[in-house]
Amino acid sequence: MARFAPLARLPRPARWAVRILAVLLALALVLTLYGWWTVRRSYPQVGGRVTVPGLGADVTVLRDRWGVPQIYADDAEDLMRAQGYVHAQDRFWEMDFRRHITAGRLSELFGKTTLDTDKVVRTLGWRRVAEQELPLLRPDTRRYLDAYAQGVNAWLARHRNTATQSLEYSVLGLQRSGYHPEPWTAVDSLSWLKAMAWDLRSNMDEELGRAIAATKVSPARVDQLYPDYPYDRNPVIVPGGGDSGGRPGPAPRARALSPALTRVAAAIHAMPTMLGNGAPGLGSNSWVVSGARTNTGRPLLANDPHLAPQMPSLWYQAGLHCRTASAACPFDVTGFTFSGVPGVIIGHNARIAWGFTNLGPDVTDLFLERVTGSTYEYKGRQEPLAVRTEQIKVAGGKPVTLTVRATRHGPLLSDVMDTVRTAGNGTAVALRWTALDPGRTADAIVSLDTAGDWQRFRDAARLFEVPAQNLLYADVDGHIGYQAPGRIPIRSSGDGRWPAQGWTGKEEWTGYIPFDDLPRTYDPPQGYIVTANNAAVGPGYPRMLTHDWAYGYRAARIAELVQRAPKMDAATMGRIQLDDRNGFAPTLVPHLLRVGSGPAVALLRGWDFTQPAGSAPAAFYNAVYRHLLLRTFNDELPDGARPDGGDRWFEVLRNLLNRPDDPWWDDVRTPARETRDDMLRLAVKDADHELRDRLGDDPKKWRWGDLHTLTITNQTFGTSGIGPIEWLFNRGPLKLSGGDSLVDATGWNPQEGYQVDWVPSMRMIADLADLDRSRWINLTGASGHAFADHYWDQARLWARGDTIPMRSAPDTVRREAAHTLTLRPQRR
Repeated sequence: MARFAPLARLPRPARWAVRILAVLLALALVLTLYGWWTVRRSYPQVGGRVTVPGLGADVTVLRDRWGVPQIYADDAEDLMRAQGYVHAQDRFWEMDFRRHITAGRLSELFGKTTLDTDKVVRTLGWRRVAEQELPLLRPDTRRYLDAYAQGVNAWLARHRNTATQSLEYSVLGLQRSGYHPEPWTAVDSLSWLKAMAWDLRSNMDEELGRAIAATKVSPARVDQLYPDYPYDRNPVIVPGGGDSGGRPGPAPRARALSPALTRVAAAIHAMPTMLGNGAPGLGSNSWVVSGARTNTGRPLLANDPHLAPQMPSLWYQAGLHCRTASAACPFDVTGFTFSGVPGVIIGHNARIAWGFTNLGPDVTDLFLERVTGSTYEYKGRQEPLAVRTEQIKVAGGKPVTLTVRATRHGPLLSDVMDTVRTAGNGTAVALRWTALDPGRTADAIVSLDTAGDWQRFRDAARLFEVPAQNLLYADVDGHIGYQAPGRIPIRSSGDGRWPAQGWTGKEEWTGYIPFDDLPRTYDPPQGYIVTANNAAVGPGYPRMLTHDWAYGYRAARIAELVQRAPKMDAATMGRIQLDDRNGFAPTLVPHLLRVGSGPAVALLRGWDFTQPAGSAPAAFYNAVYRHLLLRTFNDELPDGARPDGGDRWFEVLRNLLNRPDDPWWDDVRTPARETRDDMLRLAVKDADHELRDRLGDDPKKWRWGDLHTLTITNQTFGTSGIGPIEWLFNRGPLKLSGGDSLVDATGWNPQEGYQVDWVPSMRMIADLADLDRSRWINLTGASGHAFADHYWDQARLWARGDTIPMRSAPDTVRREAAHTLTLRPQRR
């Protein structure tokens, strides 16, 4: 009793205040403990034993200090069951969200806010195509898909309460109660490959951008915005090949087409950012060097795909190992996987390593269609539109009926955002795209994972139809190689640069380029191969792949650094991945120094053109570059055609800097006729004012990283607009080095600011002298559970350019394991 005497001596109002405070503190403690329990109850079990129905024998899951699992089984199907179970442990919400995207069913979760996305996906019919693909696959691939689904469903059966599945389900329950995920299926896995094909859909956005630009300026001026690839300055992947052979297509009568094209652009931008909205930084870096250039005498291979950042990362690191490799159980592979898809997408097995970058061939065409009622014109006749009806369920609302119309060229994408269509007459836009035809890419994943030499690697590449990628190869015997795969159309005429006139029948797809005609090289004499979305081949190649390559600035820099290095090791490869020299700055800076003055411009004197986060010159230079683009082009170009990043604009400005009186320099909104130097001076002034307002009056204290930040955003609740919920799931900001179209490709959109919207989504360096010495890093971490230890434990390392060991040797994996989980079959 004596301990409470001080409270008794207080005045009555003070005693009540203390009691109320105590109640509030107790309530806060209860709420904190409840929140802690709510968050942690979905964390995966990583040790002990778990029964998984369907397994034939025990499977061991060893996780390292980063939470990365290495899975060991005696049977290939057990291995895939275990992968499905482990993916679900860490990433089921992400998997469930993804399958709702690919089926056009997001509105079942989030209501009418996602209705436009669902309409686009239903119009494209991703899931319908995936359903058609399943019976085309090899029996072993179908077994692996089914086994993977069994593993996911075994996890679901153990976690019937959605609150134990992921924190996101608890948040979802605040707005939509009663939701329970359906069982996983093989088609759910295949559908995600369609989403990745959309993300890497090549030049559809350039085709659309040309047509939209042509609504305001002449085709000749549009051509200035899409220069030819600079073959004289920047490298091709396979020297001696070519990129053309197609005849230029006619520019459309674009002013009459503006509404239909605008609707197509709106449909594209209704898609989630995780699937890419045609961002110009789309691409990747990958290069391989032979043993002649390394200090071990064996190859090194590096890869860093550039994708939209998201929380959690698109990638999930894992190893899949048969305890005894055999024809019946052929897997011993470590690398980056997609949660929701069995197998490894990029990585290495015991004999080979491989990497991907986007080849970017022209595999999409927009067809302008003359529609009258329920028919469309084709070669002078009216043909019936193919029509189907889709019903979209909407949480908190009534179902929405969507009528999808299609011509022989594909679905009418312009219908999706057409809210004023009545009788359906007029011009519409159809999409022809290789991914809308059933294919066998899932077979290719299995074949890549189990390939042991160049020939089997090429056999796997032959199946890799969509999306078409640059495939880079190295093996433990010392060989390196490159193969371009993919289903790439042959056109009867035209080159795919402009929307085709569908009613004429003159620009049809007549087939696909034979695989053996696609570019490849094996053990090239220079001892290295670089792919960075640059031109795959040169002007002598007889086939038309595309006119819309990246312009080779990253590839040229990588090749320069490889050639400069005497003998390379994994650390050398890693330093190249982090190179942040701006390849266009040496061209632009002399002009800025010529026309500008003052302390800000003085930052550029002696600048080495690199862009570390702490650089003041990089901050000022990028601000000038941004304002130069906005002033030069935004006065005449409409939305959908304005500069939004990418090294195409490096090349556009390079050409214009040699033409001081070109009409593009003139601001049509003013009575004066501006020239190049006028625009340069105005851009310098704009940048100086902006940075003084944002970063202070002392230019020497400006820092690129203070402008160039990345907030890793959860793709579901991370943009809810509700601060506490966004705090739960988003992480950052991180201050980054690099920049747009640099080797360290942290992209940004000049129309929106300097915030990072495109990143090296992971980095990998495979050492073929000792695969256990390979290195890797993920953008975030293994876990999809907010506040889990591995939710974003790799992010700060990634931002600094660090990597972690990519272990694969069984003894090393066991020695470094932090947790051991045994998955056991159900005993009868």
